[in-house]
Amino acid sequence: MSWFRLFALAAPGALLLASMSVHAQTATSPAPAQPSTKPPADAAPAAAPSRAFRFGVATAPAKPAGTIRLMSYNIENLFDEHDDPALTGRFDDKDMTKPAAHRAAAADAIRRANPDVIALQEVESLQALLWFRDEFLSDMGYAHVVSLDSGDSRGIENSVLSRFPLKDAKVWPGLPLGGTHPQSSEFRGEPIEFRRSPLRVTIEVPDAAKPDVAAYSLTLFVVHQKSGRDNNYWRNREAMKTVELAKELLDLDPNYQIAILGDLNCQPGEQPYRTFISGGFVDAFADRVKGDPDWITHESGRVIDHILLSPGAAGRVVPQTRFVLGVPARPEGVDWRTTPPPEGYASDHYPVVLDLSIADK
Repeated sequence: MSWFRLFALAAPGALLLASMSVHAQTATSPAPAQPSTKPPADAAPAAAPSRAFRFGVATAPAKPAGTIRLMSYNIENLFDEHDDPALTGRFDDKDMTKPAAHRAAAADAIRRANPDVIALQEVESLQALLWFRDEFLSDMGYAHVVSLDSGDSRGIENSVLSRFPLKDAKVWPGLPLGGTHPQSSEFRGEPIEFRRSPLRVTIEVPDAAKPDVAAYSLTLFVVHQKSGRDNNYWRNREAMKTVELAKELLDLDPNYQIAILGDLNCQPGEQPYRTFISGGFVDAFADRVKGDPDWITHESGRVIDHILLSPGAAGRVVPQTRFVLGVPARPEGVDWRTTPPPEGYASDHYPVVLDLSIADK
């Protein structure tokens, strides 16, 4: 049974593009079988191996030839040194600059994973993203960049860094999602809208023999859904609308290659997650073992960052290349509001990564 079939059965604006030129096979099984951890009867129990990181793996797997490596990463408050006059009061950004050590650690994580395309969340602006790229990643080939205003009151956006051309970027800030906020919400009675609009953008991987022709195209919906324990109703509305927008493309071509990825702020099994799955999208990590630290995506011990694929794209996943990359985190059980982050800290989220085959089967 194929990896995709296994998952299918298991699972119920204005465009601102920048580039350096302007500015300066799918495996037929799930993950490889793990060797037995049961020792021989006459052997003494082995000591549990120490982990380099609380969550995620220390080393990225090799990227096979003929694939593109896709990463989703909530980089946590990538604000630059410039004071945005549009952000005032409790959203004033003058003291929000992401520390240089944290920026360097985030860049190091990107280098360790070496993705071709990075879907980022919590980026202040195109200017901030270019600043970060040029400071730490100028030799990584990320010549194609998009970051658009998502409509968020904190000023954060969804963004993409890519080694391949990007086109047709679009956002829907303030798009009504239907219904009104309940009485328990601070927005009681107001229409429900995207908290942060998804960013839709298409990657075009050039043909090696014909650089002007795309060998493979993949459309991303980079998402950062509403946070907060009591906001599942809001996240579910956002999920419903994102599925609707993606299905407009699938109605044109059922084999359309789509990835919905980012910080969904919900775990597998919760209603917003189920909305994506019932909408026909495949969780590329659906066979993760619940609670396994290798697959945790957030410092809190939750799995809230996801890569969800249309059926056509899901069939291209190389299963053994799926991973969550480990980076330093605060100790378990501490209050993040009062506990300083450890040395090497980059973000409270961890990069979620996979490889897609670009060749048609």
